[in-house]
Amino acid sequence: MEPKVTKTRAAVLHKPFVVEMEERELGSLNPNDVLIKVMAVGVCGSDVHYYEKGKIGSKKVEKPLIQGHECAGLVIETGDKVTSLEPGDRVAIEPGISCGICTECKEGKYNLCSHVAFLSSPPKDGAFSEYIIHPDHLLFKIPDNVTFEEATLIEPLSVGLHGLSRAQMKADSSVLISGMGPIGLTAIIAAKSFGALNIIATDIEPLRLEIARKLGATHIIDVSRQNLLKTVQELTNSHGVDVVIETSGQEQAVKSTVDVVKKGGNISAIGFSRLDHIGINFYKLLQKEVSIHGVFRYTNTYQHGVDILASKKFKTDLLLTDFYPLEKVREALERARINKSTSIKVIIRPHN
Repeated sequence: MEPKVTKTRAAVLHKPFVVEMEERELGSLNPNDVLIKVMAVGVCGSDVHYYEKGKIGSKKVEKPLIQGHECAGLVIETGDKVTSLEPGDRVAIEPGISCGICTECKEGKYNLCSHVAFLSSPPKDGAFSEYIIHPDHLLFKIPDNVTFEEATLIEPLSVGLHGLSRAQMKADSSVLISGMGPIGLTAIIAAKSFGALNIIATDIEPLRLEIARKLGATHIIDVSRQNLLKTVQELTNSHGVDVVIETSGQEQAVKSTVDVVKKGGNISAIGFSRLDHIGINFYKLLQKEVSIHGVFRYTNTYQHGVDILASKKFKTDLLLTDFYPLEKVREALERARINKSTSIKVIIRPHN
């Protein structure tokens, strides 16, 4: 059916560093689809990478692309078969539309679906747009005490939740989170929700480490000034941590995971590296019987994320540092690209 709103203004990436405002057709509203007025979108590191390089791995921007996938908005219209939502509902938007019929989907690993259409991952357009149409089962109601801007954090928070689940995180465990970007910082929130007893946060930026402390990290390590292994040994009586969540993708940080994790511990590798291959101490990996888990996006985490934010136990406003209207997406991407010392999460408000 034809939606009530048929066109949208959007910020479109044409090639590296070139973003232009355009009017786009929205397309039809299928029976299980929902028309959403996009209220807030977080700028992700992947958005910056496509903006800067035009590709991530094998994924290339081969035609003009609307970016943005950390998003929340307001329901405007629903398809004929939608029963769980109605106009006026406030929703967080899970961005990956999987096929539902492949082996991975049937096994519940829909994050690994080869046919997934993920907002802002070429060729699928994203949410740097006034309106989008999205399937109803990927929309999660958010309560009034969670702002649209806060709701954008559910996407990076989901990555941490999935990484901790993969690492078999248990209550009263110790965890080291490497890299205090938005995923690392929200992983602190995730670890607290899992009941972590000790949370060690590492980075080189003082502001990010201070925010980590305010979010609940029990110890912070500036790896540019402190010896990581020595400090972790002191904090853990030389045992190492139960779980390592590596979000930075930095070569040395990845290599050090097998040093700081305890015997029989778990490592979740989240951060994408600029290198295709990173060598680790294989002997130590075997000797300590360490388990390493690759982490790609998430599965079935969004409602958990909504519940965590709705609890109001965490100072999520500390993460929201910069705000831009839709017309200034390029400036927002530049801010996120070059201002890592003071900017944490840059937010686009399409209807500002």
